[in-house]
Amino acid sequence: MTNPSISSSQDHSADRAAVLRGVRSVVIKIGTNALSDATGHLDTALLAHFAQQVAALHAKKIQVTMVSSGAIGAGVTELRLPGRPKDLPMLQAAASVGQSILMNLFAEAFRPHHLHVGQILVTRSDVEEWSRYLNLRNCISALHGVNAIPIINENDSVAVAEIRFGDNDLIAAQITSLVGADLLILLSVVDGLLDGEGKTIPLVQDVDDVAGNVDDTRKSIGGSGGMGSKLAAADIVKTAGEPVLIANGKRPNIITELLNGSDSGTLILPAPKRLSSRSRWIALTARNRGTLVVDDGAAKALRNNKSLLATGIVSAEGDFAAGDAVLITDKHAKPIARGLINYARAELDLIRGHKTSEFSRLLNTETYYDEVIHRDDLVPEN
Repeated sequence: MTNPSISSSQDHSADRAAVLRGVRSVVIKIGTNALSDATGHLDTALLAHFAQQVAALHAKKIQVTMVSSGAIGAGVTELRLPGRPKDLPMLQAAASVGQSILMNLFAEAFRPHHLHVGQILVTRSDVEEWSRYLNLRNCISALHGVNAIPIINENDSVAVAEIRFGDNDLIAAQITSLVGADLLILLSVVDGLLDGEGKTIPLVQDVDDVAGNVDDTRKSIGGSGGMGSKLAAADIVKTAGEPVLIANGKRPNIITELLNGSDSGTLILPAPKRLSSRSRWIALTARNRGTLVVDDGAAKALRNNKSLLATGIVSAEGDFAAGDAVLITDKHAKPIARGLINYARAELDLIRGHKTSEFSRLLNTETYYDEVIHRDDLVPEN
């Protein structure tokens, strides 16, 4: 029986045309192998061709933000290491050496097209904290405003486990939400998602329906991500309400073909509702600092787009501060929503289960919020 969420039919050009029509902003992530030759070295001819395609989009007034791997590989080559290091300090050293090499190569590739490049190195903290999230978005916007292509990579030279994304697919997903791009393109050295016969699946509606059938062992030799990481990234962008294309970056003119609606690669369709920038950050980016369990009445109110009041809170877990993101579940641990809480954990423990009229006495203050989480700061769980 054919899964309705996965299409292998050739008659899907109308779907692609409809989804891709009107794209004015795109994030393109290109993997290490897609920029490297057969020996594993960065290929200047591939970079030049890639820059030519991006410049063609720029000439059409399509805003391009890039996420690129390759810094560690460039560092490994420059330092003449026998292979990609396995210990963190040497990975950091290779990235530190390789970043300037990678950016110099990109600068040379874009120079004939009269485009500048601007490097931005990020860690998880840069997107998980709202103020830094806004600063990052403003920086990318400013680069676009001065005729420059932002090129984003993980800050591997300083990132440790607690603040690492782990791969650039996830970074690309977060940047797509951050800049409000209309499309994410993930380029590697495979033609897209493959079915059981090794054929490319052109159209996917539900990422969960294909995730279990993806071979995640086919990771790039010089990179850190596999198809599983691309699906995880695609799920973030899809949930935000934007489409994702997964394709082979070594295929000539692949970016131009994709934007022209060709059948290359796999198109993952967006969710029907497009989330606002703030809702995307709350639901998909902000680090969850705790969990609130609510009673049946509060659960019903939340599902009807109401604010969360203290009277309906049964219990709380986690060490959160006012303004942090928390998960809200019902008494059966089923997620209901995520939101930004108005009270720190110690304050919440004083007022949960109580009416708003009691807050002044309980908190010993005349200034307080009526709602624990206002409905404008809540995003329902799917």
